[in-house]
Amino acid sequence: MRPPRWQRDGREPDYRFSLANERTFLAWIRTALSLLAGGVFLVQFATKLQPHAALVTLAVLLAALSAVLCGVAYHRWKGNEIAMRSAAALPSTIAIPGLAVTTLLIAAVIASLLLFS
Repeated sequence: MRPPRWQRDGREPDYRFSLANERTFLAWIRTALSLLAGGVFLVQFATKLQPHAALVTLAVLLAALSAVLCGVAYHRWKGNEIAMRSAAALPSTIAIPGLAVTTLLIAAVIASLLLFS
């Protein structure tokens, strides 16, 4: 398979940095899988929490967040690789605080469901 054009531009980065970037990508993917598993858990095993519609909504939000996070992970990996190849600064992202705030809100809703069910 021929590498994409952006992988042929610039200088090949030190393999240690590329491997660190790949490990970070995999950590984002693990986080996405954990969010997806949490959504599945809510629908399948949290049967005593009510209202059920709120659980389904939270599960769908977790699954959607998981899907978005997979896309963000690839975008960050690619952006970091391009920056390393061109000796530029690593790109910043809104994804980290966005993920933290979204997870905080979902956790707060689940906590309130646990308290008031």
